[in-house]
Amino acid sequence: MSVRELVVLGTASQVPTRHRNHNGYLLRWDGEGILFDPGEGTQRQMLRAGVAAHDLNRICVTHFHGDHSLGLAGVIQRINLDRVPHEVTAHYPLSGRRFFDRLRYATAYRETVALTEAPVATDGVLAVTPAYTLDAHRLSHPVESYGYRLTEPDGRRMLPERLAAHGIKGPDVGRIQREGSLNGVPLDEVSEIRRGQRFAFVMDTRLCDGVHTLAEGCDLLVIESTFLDEDEALATDHGHLTAGQAARAARDAGVRHLVLTHFSQRYPDPGEFERQARAAGYEGELTVAHDLLRVPVPKRR
Repeated sequence: MSVRELVVLGTASQVPTRHRNHNGYLLRWDGEGILFDPGEGTQRQMLRAGVAAHDLNRICVTHFHGDHSLGLAGVIQRINLDRVPHEVTAHYPLSGRRFFDRLRYATAYRETVALTEAPVATDGVLAVTPAYTLDAHRLSHPVESYGYRLTEPDGRRMLPERLAAHGIKGPDVGRIQREGSLNGVPLDEVSEIRRGQRFAFVMDTRLCDGVHTLAEGCDLLVIESTFLDEDEALATDHGHLTAGQAARAARDAGVRHLVLTHFSQRYPDPGEFERQARAAGYEGELTVAHDLLRVPVPKRR
């Protein structure tokens, strides 16, 4: 059975706390697993969340600050230790290749797995598979940073009442789907577009065009909200978002389920992020992330 869900491995910004590990997020998309921003301690969090190295097909790093990348060394070595049988592809900003190399070869180990590096140098498509297109867009942070977006291809939903009205049933349903028409009846007459699902991952950034492009029309948006609104000047200075800014971006983009994460340790009450997001006018489904949480991708309408 296909599974589409986000597994939250860590939610702390910069400094881990007793209750929040450094960043780490696994997106399960049918038979694939995409690991985003593995910070320090990600390998242990994977164990706690029931995520195996064999579950990983891609690793996507937004930028090379430690809370988003220090876990690479352990995760890559675990992939090799467990002899993952399939290719694993790593995406990261090209300007940070020296950091990726240092983390990949931080200590001695035996390489047994084909880890393919596909660094990001500009906005655009990174990979196209039958299940999704993965693209990246530049964000605004003191170091080069990219957000990632996954888009499922549009499909078709057959309409039983229209099929019946035209006497189309059994093998003929498959035939009209393959051929585009049957006995003068076009496919559009008995079906409608089924919009592909969309997921975006937006980490350390100020508000910028990349945020809005990535968030547009998403079913599930994972976005940083490091600061509360009263510290907006501090957020802008350090290249981050507030809860209200993230929520307004999601509201304007028509996001169905908003996941706030990457919280500064200065705030003791996680509920305040939700209150400020609601005050900003976001009315969709809202989750303030915590470690080891699982968030399903919303079902199609």
